[in-house]
Amino acid sequence: MNKKTPTIAVMTSGGDAPGMNAAIRAVVWTAINNDLQVLAINGGYDGMMSGDFQEMNAGSVSNIMQRGGTIIKTSRSERFMEKKGRAIAYAQLKKAKINAVIVIGGNGSFAGADVFTSEFDIPFIGIPKTIDNDVYGTDYSIGFDTACNTALEAIDKIRDTANSHHRLFFVEVMGRDMGFIALHCGIACGAEVILVPEKKTNMRDLVAKLKAGWKRNKSSLIVVVAEGAIEGGIMALVDYIKIKFTQYEIRASILGHIQRGGNPSCFDRVLASRLGHEAVKMLLQGERNVIVGLKNDRLIYTSFKIASTRKHKINKTLIDVANELSA
Repeated sequence: MNKKTPTIAVMTSGGDAPGMNAAIRAVVWTAINNDLQVLAINGGYDGMMSGDFQEMNAGSVSNIMQRGGTIIKTSRSERFMEKKGRAIAYAQLKKAKINAVIVIGGNGSFAGADVFTSEFDIPFIGIPKTIDNDVYGTDYSIGFDTACNTALEAIDKIRDTANSHHRLFFVEVMGRDMGFIALHCGIACGAEVILVPEKKTNMRDLVAKLKAGWKRNKSSLIVVVAEGAIEGGIMALVDYIKIKFTQYEIRASILGHIQRGGNPSCFDRVLASRLGHEAVKMLLQGERNVIVGLKNDRLIYTSFKIASTRKHKINKTLIDVANELSA
């Protein structure tokens, strides 16, 4: 691809994450400043198949950087997983004279892009976003930092009420397969225990830790739990602990989807801006079918094949930090 390419498209796909709008803005402005026309694909891969495209200009992305969610909507598409659906999407892209696509998504979105680009000759570039932070090829995905700050603010408030009532609180944060949010928030809030999917929970050790906190006359205890850390979920865990540990009133709080919303943090806005800008530059330089990520504060490229089949793993030393700093 070169500067003669008239039209690129930008889309958001999969779950929403704070900072997606900042990435859209960066793509649009970089395209405009390089004499490219840019279209938005509304509603992810479903919108691609239905031809739901809209022309973007400077006014389209005015005053959106600070907003959560995505102004061009998103979806998870089962139809696109079928070859027939992808053929329909290709026909729509050709009809609109779209020469390249920038997809802001996660593992599933990049897997779809990998299959599509193996079948049809339209280059794609991926920008990683997910609050789970599990996309391979980047230290941080758009949305992770904001989700951590949102969860941390909630946990700090829970600690206030826990102290007032001499309570033990179990707080569940998002992380079905990966414990990034739980680990980072747990360390930041001084949680007594952090439970993550990457490390099997030993119930005997958990009860022992809680009893040790009680013996030190702690006025409250906080256990941060990633949603995928315990078989049966947080309520099954609470029921078990109520029988084994009666020294405190026990409460559970599930933070849920509030972690996906809200104004993106400064870090996420800057990260999204860097990745969006670089994605357009990559297309102009002839790169294709890769994601752009941030590694050791440097922009790097990773193929869709690798990014969609591997997972960004937790730094195990952080688990050691969490264990030694638990009060």
